[in-house]
This record gives sequence, structure tokens and C-alpha cells, in this order.
Amino acid sequence: MTRARDHEDSPPPGTLEVHPATPDRWNDLERLFGPRGACGGCWCMWWRLTAKQFEQQKGEKNHRAMKRIVQSGEIPGLLAYADGKPVGWCSVAPRGAYPRLDRSRVLKRVDDAPVWSIVCFFVTNAYRRRGVMRRLIAAAIDYARSRGGTILEGYPTEPKGGRSPDLFLFHGVPSAFLEAGFVEVARRSQRRPIMRYVIDQAWAEEVPTLNG
Repeated sequence: MTRARDHEDSPPPGTLEVHPATPDRWNDLERLFGPRGACGGCWCMWWRLTAKQFEQQKGEKNHRAMKRIVQSGEIPGLLAYADGKPVGWCSVAPRGAYPRLDRSRVLKRVDDAPVWSIVCFFVTNAYRRRGVMRRLIAAAIDYARSRGGTILEGYPTEPKGGRSPDLFLFHGVPSAFLEAGFVEVARRSQRRPIMRYVIDQAWAEEVPTLNG
């Protein structure tokens, strides 16, 4: 298992704050993602669309789609700020917001529990390997709890050979989720575990384990 410090080497920024991506913060999300929409015109729409839909609208159409989501008042994720500047993103919402998960052989549902999901991270170059991902995971737990969430899932990627380029860690790394208290509940692929954090302990007995 790769240790978190392998991917977040430097001390975290001193004044890191995390806020929901509300309509008044849309310009900050645009600024963070930049003209490439974080990566390849995605605009964090990958898990919300079918493969065909994504190919048809990546780029500016995804940009407009995410803008509509934010401006509707739906919260598609959390923004991290360092000294008032947007430096990181975490896509977190009830699992139903991400229908592509259920079409995945590897990430299909473990059970019928009403889970929330963390599906993506994006951190600007200057703040990578500085603890921003860990801070966003902790904030996602608090946010899901505040919205009545009972279980939060993550779908990180196990780095190949112990370390992978930052670009391929947009799902997070297992070690960062483990540090936050998540446990692995399923692994249908060598590098893609499903991990869970139980927010409401009333659901603790409902959470499967790898041995159960």
C-alpha cells in the first residue's frame, strides 16, 4: 500500500479553507479548472454522463453543463482555497449524481446502502503534494454529514509501482482515504478499491467488509 506522503510530500498550506461550490463561487471554479476544464475538457462531467454524451460535449459544452449545475444551486463539489485563491477541487455528492458508476463493472454498487460518493480531485500544480487532497477528503466527510449523508464512498487508484504521475491520481490514492478513516469494502480490480467511511454509526453493521 502506498503511503500518503509518497504523493503529498510538502507541508500543507497554512491558511487552507474549503467551501461548497455555490453559485457565487462559479468564477473560482472556472479559474481553477482553466481553459482545459481541469483535464481534456472534462469540467468534472465524466461520471455524470454516458461515454457517448461525454465525447459529444467535452470542452465548451461540458463547461456550460457544469455552469448550469452550479448556478441551479446544486452543489457538485468543494473548493479548497489557499490565501483566498482556489487551489483544489473535490467532486462529492449522493451517488445517484454519478450514473456512470453504476455502469462500471469495477465500481458498481456494493449494496443498496444510500451512499455519497467522492469521484474526483483536481489540485493546481503549485499545491500538489501539499496535503490538499487529505484536507478535501476531511471536508467532504463533514459536508456529507451536514447534508444527512450516512456513508461516504471513495474510488481511489492504487499507484502503479508505488508512484504515479499526478495527472493519473484524480480519483485520489487509497492511502489518503485510509488516513481519513475509510476502509476498503470491495476490490474488483487490482488497482481500484471501493472504500467507505461510516458517518452515521447506525449504519455500521450494514457496511460489508472484504472478509464478510
